[in-house]
Amino acid sequence: MEHLSKSDDTLVDQNDQPSTETPAYSTMSTDSAAAFFRTNSDTSAFSETVDDSSYSSEPSPLHWPVVKSGRQNNLVLGRVGMKQHKHDMNENDDDLECVDPELEMMKERFAKILLGEDMSGGGKGVCTAVTISNAITNLYATVFGQKLRLEPLNQENKAMWKREMNCLLSVCDYMLEVTASTQELRDGTSVQVMTSTPRPDIYVNLPALQKLNAMLLDILDSFQETEFWYVEKGSMSSNSIGSGSFGRVAQLNEEKWWLPVPCVPPDGLSEESRMNLRHKRDCANQIHKAAMAINSNILAEMDIPEGYMASLPKTGRESLGDTIYRYICTPEKFSPDYLLDRLSITSEHEALDLANRVEASMYTWRRKSCINHSKSSWNLVKDFMADTERSDKNHNLAERAESLLFCLKQRYPGLSQTSLDTWKIQYNQDVGQAILESYSRVLEGLAFNIVARIEDVHNADGA
Repeated sequence: MEHLSKSDDTLVDQNDQPSTETPAYSTMSTDSAAAFFRTNSDTSAFSETVDDSSYSSEPSPLHWPVVKSGRQNNLVLGRVGMKQHKHDMNENDDDLECVDPELEMMKERFAKILLGEDMSGGGKGVCTAVTISNAITNLYATVFGQKLRLEPLNQENKAMWKREMNCLLSVCDYMLEVTASTQELRDGTSVQVMTSTPRPDIYVNLPALQKLNAMLLDILDSFQETEFWYVEKGSMSSNSIGSGSFGRVAQLNEEKWWLPVPCVPPDGLSEESRMNLRHKRDCANQIHKAAMAINSNILAEMDIPEGYMASLPKTGRESLGDTIYRYICTPEKFSPDYLLDRLSITSEHEALDLANRVEASMYTWRRKSCINHSKSSWNLVKDFMADTERSDKNHNLAERAESLLFCLKQRYPGLSQTSLDTWKIQYNQDVGQAILESYSRVLEGLAFNIVARIEDVHNADGA
């Protein structure tokens, strides 16, 4: 390889036509030497200016720009940080140190997504679908995790939510399906061509979720001037409450001690304010149902991990217990509501445990039904009469378990994810499904919290 500099008689003549493409080094830098960022731009606004006279007459075989030997030490490539740092620069180059902090933050976020949350780059990270799902969940916790009052979202958090969600959702713009279509030529000949179309699930669900997102933010923005206010529990004394200095105070559940207490005037809310609260509660409740329906559909479309099927009990009776199993197996008409009334569930923890057991028994019976039907055609005809009753029994038991699980989720809309849902989210590898599932899940949680906070104000008004 030739030396980087030659004598003056070998330099390019000034009358020669200069090259139209001038590669350049990216020389971005930050205050922290420990920050790691990835830059991959051929031409950058922060590029180092290279004098034309510093080039050799013969191009480098690797197409690297050749700089003067006196300035070779001015640029140092930090391979560990994937970033170029400047040393011993002149004061005229101070503007190169100015870097958009939001751009650098987004680079870091996307670097973590691409690395699968394994910053070592050793390939031990989780798949991209799980990483994006975690990113949306963490963003929701950052922006709305401390949203305990009915009030507008501050401008900083709102801008963060919109900016980062737009970046995370931009991945969906490049998810296409290639389908065959027929095209007619000018001579009337029909030919089959492949065309790219958006994924149907993303094309339908993503705009709906974005609309629900905007509606929820509008509901929060509408609480500009309200007749109710909030106080912390520690600032209330029994004497002040008894004297009516706080007006009417809602009696919140002691388990939710961290929530601020809503208060209304001694005479209660005005009729107009009550009507507005009811309207907003109904809207948020409908948004909650819509987001929950989308989330349920996406989870239903996800593949069941093999590990979950391997962990199922051998029989549905082993999962449900004798009491519930005997009632499900009764030949009479099955009523899931009557069964739930008899069980007397006292907490959401018990409801979640029952949901996990019912779901496990449902898939156990479905697996048995599939095994019974996975025979050859001759054996299926031969044993048709013997297997019909048994296969129908497994199918009917699975249908009853599914109806019981549906009623249980309807009674407890704020129920946490079941074990199967957790398995699906953890082992899902479809990026589109991961985005739709996590987006609908966080919107479902936000809508549920808004409804709960409005109910607290209604309780204070009726106290």
